Parts: sequence; C-alpha cells; structure tokens
Amino acid sequence: MLTALVYAGAALAEIAGCFAFWAWLRVGKSPAWLMPGVLSLVLFAWLLTRVDAAAAGRAYAAYGGIYICASLCWLWAVEGVRPDRWDLGGAALCLLGTCVILLGPRAA
Repeated sequence: MLTALVYAGAALAEIAGCFAFWAWLRVGKSPAWLMPGVLSLVLFAWLLTRVDAAAAGRAYAAYGGIYICASLCWLWAVEGVRPDRWDLGGAALCLLGTCVILLGPRAA
C-alpha cells in the first residue's frame, strides 16, 4: 500500500513539474513557473527512491503504469479533456504490466 502512495505522489510531482515547463514554453506563462517546476521534479526523484525495490530499473518500470494513469487523471482534472475508451484501455494494459512487474515471482 505504501508503494502505491509513493508512486501516486511521485506521479503527481512529475506531472506538475513537467506541466510547469509546458506552461512556460507552450502557453506563454512567466518564467517564474520554472522554480516550482524544478522543485516538483526534485520531489519526484526523491519519492522514487522511497520505493521498496531491490533494483532501481524495476521500480522505474513499475512506476510507468502509475504515471500513465495519473497523466490521464491530470488530462481530465486540470486540462478539462475527458479520456476516451482508448486512453482507458491503454491505461488498463499499463496497470496490468505494473502488477506483473511488482508482484511477479522472483528467483531467490
């Protein structure tokens, strides 16, 4: 359960940080958006180190599915664009992959 919360927090921090850069470069917001964006990306990186995994690559790979789902939530909540059935189906496939990576049996 803690891993899911860390992943959710990391996804929110990463998306918010990247969105700050998007807003500056693509929407014409002030460069002042960059500092909170950088801080948010630092928080994202720190949070991923809190995941209980023996290998960083596996932690990052499993995180990918959570990130995709969080991105679609951001799309809907912040940008006002409702995900379609293809978005939701793709996200479901990614979450299945996340579960396989996190919960699959490992050789001792």
